[in-house]
Amino acid sequence: MKLYLDNCCFNRPFDDQSNIRIRIEAEAKLRIQEDIRSGLYALVWSYIMDYENGRNPFLERKEQIALWSEYSVNDVGEDNEVLRIARLLNDKGIKKLDSLHIACAIVAKADYFLTTDKGILKKAMFVNDITIIDPIGFIMETVQ
Repeated sequence: MKLYLDNCCFNRPFDDQSNIRIRIEAEAKLRIQEDIRSGLYALVWSYIMDYENGRNPFLERKEQIALWSEYSVNDVGEDNEVLRIARLLNDKGIKKLDSLHIACAIVAKADYFLTTDKGILKKAMFVNDITIIDPIGFIMETVQ
C-alpha cells in the first residue's frame, strides 16, 4: 500500500502536544512511520514536499523531515499531469500547495493521502482519485 504524507502530517510530532487531538495524531503518525520503515507501507515523496519542507524555519524539523525522502519508493517531479490535476483541485477550492501535494499523490497512484490539515480534510469529498484521511482515521481504518 502506498502512502503520501503531506508536510502538515510530517510536522505533527513537532507541534504543541498539550492538545489531546494533536498528541493522538502525532502518535498515529509515528506509528505509520514505523510501519513505513518496516516495509509494511510504501512512502511517496514529491518535489512539492522538498519545496515546502525547504521553507521550514526550524532547522531540526527541516532536517528530520528531509531524511524521510530516503524511504520513498516514488519521488514525483513536476510535470504536465501533476499541474493539470492540481489546477482541477484548485478549482474545487483546495489551496495551491495542497493541490500540488494531492496531485503528486494521485500521479504516483498512492492509496492514501494523509494530512492533519482540517481545510484539506473538509474538502476531501471533492477528490475521487485517492482516499484523503488523517493519521488517526487511517490507523482506525487499516489496523486490525
